[in-house]
Amino acid sequence: MQFNHYGGTGTFLAAALLNAPECTVSRVSALLVEHEMQSRVSNATQAAELRAWVERARPVFGEPDPRAQLALVNELLGDATTSVRLSAHDGNPPHLHYITDTDDPVARIRAAIAGGLAVALCGAGGDRLGRCARDGCAIVFVDTSRNGRRRFCSLTCANRVNVAAHRARA
Repeated sequence: MQFNHYGGTGTFLAAALLNAPECTVSRVSALLVEHEMQSRVSNATQAAELRAWVERARPVFGEPDPRAQLALVNELLGDATTSVRLSAHDGNPPHLHYITDTDDPVARIRAAIAGGLAVALCGAGGDRLGRCARDGCAIVFVDTSRNGRRRFCSLTCANRVNVAAHRARA
C-alpha cells in the first residue's frame, strides 16, 4: 500500500513521534528532518507540547471501530487546522496544506499530522493504522503491506508471540 507523499508524511511522522522513546529537541528535530517537515521545534517546551498533543493520536492506531477513529481524527483536525488550501510549491504536484498564516512550528506540525491521519483514513482505511498485537508492546505503525494484514511492529514481536504460543501448546 502506498500513501501519497503529503498525507503519508503526517501519518508516518505521528507514528514515529509516538514510538520515540524520548522527546528531546534533538530527537524531535531529527524525526522532522527524516519525515521531510520544514517546521522545526526550537526548545524543550515546544517538543513537550508536540509530544503531548501527538499522544492524543495514539488511540487512532489500532482502533477497530471506524466511527471512533473518525471522531478522534476530527477532534485532532478541529484542534490543529485553521483552513485547508491547495498548494503546488517547490515543483511538487498540487497537494493539500492544512494550516495558513502562522509561524508557530508546533501548530504547523500538528496540522500536518492531523491532515495526514485524515488522508490515511479516507484513502487507505483505518485498518492501515495499527498497534502491535504483542501484549506489553506500545509500538504503533502504518501498514504498507500489500494485503493490509500486519499485526506486529516487527519480526521480533511476531516471533515472541509465535514462540510463546508454540510453547503453550507443547
